[in-house]
Amino acid sequence: MADLRRLGKKGSYRLGSLAGGRLGGAPSPRSPRRLGQLGRAPHGPTLGPPRAQVQFGWWLAVVVAGVVVIAVTAEFGLWFVPFLAGLVIGLAAPRAGWRLRHTVPAVLVMAAAGWGAPLLWQAVRGAPAGATARVVAALAGLPPHAMIGVVFTLLIAALQAGVGLWLGHAVIGGSRSR
Repeated sequence: MADLRRLGKKGSYRLGSLAGGRLGGAPSPRSPRRLGQLGRAPHGPTLGPPRAQVQFGWWLAVVVAGVVVIAVTAEFGLWFVPFLAGLVIGLAAPRAGWRLRHTVPAVLVMAAAGWGAPLLWQAVRGAPAGATARVVAALAGLPPHAMIGVVFTLLIAALQAGVGLWLGHAVIGGSRSR
């Protein structure tokens, strides 16, 4: 019966205090109060594996490299490269400790910019990219406007990259859980 009176009271579960203390409520040696630091208390133990923090410089470098590879290969007519880029990122991301919330935007931006750069380059050179986009939109059953054709093309690239990312992540995630 004494245990019922202790429910909800500080120290009753021997899990430490909310300020990041050790068992029994004693402050840890890395406590912000002991080190003279201001801010949040250290986090408690987690059940998952430790994750690396994605540096913005690395994220940007991977995106730019992917954009260049996709753009160059799109000029040569290799339309499936966004899928391969997504697959490579999906296979490499869990090993590098990258989370999906960082890799999904990277892959989508990479694919859209990688296919958008050659389309823009063709339009700047004077190629009939607008007329081609109108025909593609009409053949796809969409209203025959150049902007709709371009957006539809970029969405297809993003869809390919997303499916590649999903497949790569599923293959690596499935093999780790066994």
